[in-house]
Amino acid sequence: MADLPHVSPAKPAEPLPADAQPAGTRPALTAVDLLAFLCELFAFFTFAVWGFTAWPFPWNIVVGIGAPIVAILVWALFVSPRAVIPVHPFVRALVELLVYAAATIVWWSAGQAWIGIAFAVVAVTVGLIAGRRRLTA
Repeated sequence: MADLPHVSPAKPAEPLPADAQPAGTRPALTAVDLLAFLCELFAFFTFAVWGFTAWPFPWNIVVGIGAPIVAILVWALFVSPRAVIPVHPFVRALVELLVYAAATIVWWSAGQAWIGIAFAVVAVTVGLIAGRRRLTA
C-alpha cells in the first residue's frame, strides 16, 4: 500500500446560482423581446418603403436598398445584443431612439402622421421596458 499515491476526494462542484445560465445557453425570449424585434423590423421596412416611394426612378433603387442597409449596419454596430462596438447603455439607447425617430419622421413626411405617432409610442415604450430589463439583468 505504500506504493500507491495519496488521493483525496475532489471537492464537489458548487451549484450555479438560480439566475446564472449554463455555458452555451441564453435566457428564454419574452414578449418584450419579440415586440422589440418587431419594432426593429418595422423601422427597417419603413426605410425601404420610403426609399422606393419618395425618390425618382434611378434613385429609388439606390435609396430603397441603401437606407435599410445603413440602418441595419448602425443597429448591428451599436444596438444589437451582440453589438460589434460595445457602448455605454445610454449611447445604445440614444442610437436606438434615433433610428426609431427617423422612422417616425419618414411616416410623418409621407403624410401618414398617425402611423408615425403610433409607431413612435409603441417603439419608445417597448424600448424603455427592454432597456430597463437589460440594466437590471
